Order: sequence, then C-alpha cells, then structure tokens
Amino acid sequence: MGKFIFRHIDNSPLIVFRIIFGLLLFLESVGAIFTGWVTKTMVDPKFTFNFIGFEFLQPLSGNGMYFYYIIMGFFGFCVMVGYRYRLAIIAFFLMWTSTYLMQKSSYNNHYYLTALLSFLMIFQPANNYLSFDVKRKPELKSISVPFWTSLLLMLQIGIVYFYGGIAKIYPDWLQTIPVKIFLSSKVEYPIVGNLFTKEWFHYFLSYSGLFFDILIIPLLLFKKTRLFGFSLSLFFHLFNAIIFQVGIFPFLSLSFAVFFFDSKIIHKMFLKKKPFYEKNEIIFPKQKNYYYLLIVIYFTIQILLPLRHWTIKENVLWTEEGHRLSWRMMLRSKSGYQNFTVINKASNKKESINLSNYLTQKQIGVMSTKPDMIWQFAQRLKKEYAKNGQNIAVYAKGNVGINGHSYQPLVNDTIDLASVKWNRFKHNEWLLPYKK
Repeated sequence: MGKFIFRHIDNSPLIVFRIIFGLLLFLESVGAIFTGWVTKTMVDPKFTFNFIGFEFLQPLSGNGMYFYYIIMGFFGFCVMVGYRYRLAIIAFFLMWTSTYLMQKSSYNNHYYLTALLSFLMIFQPANNYLSFDVKRKPELKSISVPFWTSLLLMLQIGIVYFYGGIAKIYPDWLQTIPVKIFLSSKVEYPIVGNLFTKEWFHYFLSYSGLFFDILIIPLLLFKKTRLFGFSLSLFFHLFNAIIFQVGIFPFLSLSFAVFFFDSKIIHKMFLKKKPFYEKNEIIFPKQKNYYYLLIVIYFTIQILLPLRHWTIKENVLWTEEGHRLSWRMMLRSKSGYQNFTVINKASNKKESINLSNYLTQKQIGVMSTKPDMIWQFAQRLKKEYAKNGQNIAVYAKGNVGINGHSYQPLVNDTIDLASVKWNRFKHNEWLLPYKK
C-alpha cells in the first residue's frame, strides 16, 4: 500500500488542475456578483436559511457580501497563478464553506463539491511548478508529486459519480418523470426544443445519465476505454452546461480527466517546456501512518454520509432527511405551499402569517417543500414574537407534490413546530408519511 500511494509521478496533471481549478473559483465568485446571485441570495433576503447549527454565520450588511465575493474571487485567482498558494486556498476554503453553510435556498451539489475540493487542495503541493511561489522561493520547485495527491481527487470524484448514479435507480427516474419535467421548461429552445418533447429522448437522457454516472470512472480508468469515456464526458457535461446551466460543475468535472490520462499526454499537451519526471521513486514521509489515518477517516466520512438516509424511516425524496451532502443530484421536482398560523399562548389569539413579510418569493417556494426549512421558519417566528414579549405556538399546513404526483400534506398541522427539536440523524415524527 505504501509503495503504491508514496510512489512519485510527474506533477503535470496536478499543476494543470490547479490552474483550471483556480480559474473556476475566480469565475464562480465574481460571476455570482454579475449574474445577480449574490443580490438575490445574500443581500435581498431579510432572513437566510442556514444549515442547522450554523446560525452564527450571517450575510454581511450593506455591500459587505459584494466585497466578500470579490475577495474570495481574488483568492481563487491567487490559487490559479500560484501566489501565496497555501494561504490563498485556505482562505478560499474558509470563505466558501462559510457562504455554503450560510444559506440553503440556492442549494447546489457543486457548491458542496467545491468546498471539499478546496479542502483537499490545501494539502496538495500544487504550487511547486509554474507559480509565483516558485519565483519567490526557487527551492519549492519540483517536477514530481507522490501518487496520493492524484488518488485523493480521483476517489473524491468517483464517490460523487457513483452515488449520483445509484440515487437514480428508483421508479420515477426509470419512468423518465423527472427528466420530462426538467425539459418541459426548455421546449422553446431553438433547434433542440422540439426534441425535448419526444418520449424516446426522455428515456435516452434518463438511462444515459444513470449509466454515465455509474460507468464513467471505470471507463476513464482503463486505457482502452479512456478516450471513449472522455468523449462521453465531454458531450454529457457540455449538454448539461448549455441546457441546464449548472454553474461550474460541468467544467470542474471535465478537469478531473487530467488525473486519468497518462501524465505524458498531459505534459505534452500543456507543459512541454517542463522536464518530465520518469524515475518512479518511492519516498516515504517521516510520519506515513498519519497519512493513512487521515485518508481513511476522510473517505470513511465521504462514503457513509450519503448512506445515512437508509437509517432514517420514510422516503428521503419526500422528507429530505439525509438528502443533502449525499450527491442526490437533479433527482426530483417538488412544488407546494405552506400556510403558517401563530397562536399567542397567553391570549389564545390566532394570526395568519404573510410569508412575503419575511421571505423572498424564491425562499417561499423552496421552503414550502423542505421540512428542515419549514422548521427553521417556525423557529424564526418564535424568536421574532419573543422580542415583543409574546410566547407563541406555530403551526404549518399545506400540500406538497413530487414529480407531478398528487399533492398531499407534508407536515402534521396539529404539532407546534416552535416547541419541537430538529433531529439530524433520525426521522422527525411531525412529518407525515408519503402515501403512494
């Protein structure tokens, strides 16, 4: 095992990945400002739905979040050019992860992936060539890295794809229902719009997406199928980028190909002037057991987290308990509404809540189908009324539909949501079961 992961290889793939990754971090951060994402998600809302337990992370007031994202983009640029690399990637990781935990209204799996990759890149010697750090400190220059540097990133993207594929093996996906719904809003696209109405195309996308996720890593691992796998990946991700506008994820996923191709190919394509490393030395670090321990701990967590919903009763597609951090990507379409009523415990006076007084329209739509956000909003109301000396009970009543099926109640409207606790690792009994 030690000889396998501590064997030195040419570092061309890692250097190229650092440059691409840094560029994508820069574009994602700055692009969030120019597309209006920061305004809609961080500035306009009066209240953001944090990950539960991270309520202390709040958006900066005024223009603070714009400066925040500019600074974050600057750190991404520093990663790209290899300037003060370690400081830049640590700072980016902390800032990005903070904004990720700060809000759930615009939840996206690639936000989570970016946080994980930023964390892993902290430990990578990715600034040892073609970087400003090497110009400042020539002693940093190196043309090789231990194989574990590539292995970490290959395993991480492998986990993403594997769980993304396995999650698609459920009746609605196999009957193409989610894909049909996703494409229904794209039928006006020129040239291809008419194609999106065809049933055979719905089946093609559903099953090709499922098999792509499960098979792409094996295809890239083997030399005979590598070029075919990369061609599939190129088509798949560019299609998603154009049709579904899923941010940097398609390009980030494509960039991982540098670790699967022979490093000689990457060297020849991108870094011809760099000496190529061919010695295959095995250099054990002084505390190699710590490397083993940290790698095992990290990937044990990554493997177990997406499985936690199997320990929670009820359908994860319905309750979403165990949904996040599990690579359950573009699996279902949900819609619904919730009406909130507060009752003053002292006077027994009832009051219906106008959600628009507290939330943006986007937040209302997302919150109405997400149990944890429904609970969080009830807690928010409890705190707001407590400021005025009122002790209240909060009740939610509404219907939710999933994948175009009939609407049905999600929340038990007889339970005071202000008085119950949120259970992270087991079922919350105030959620009603899904009736097929």
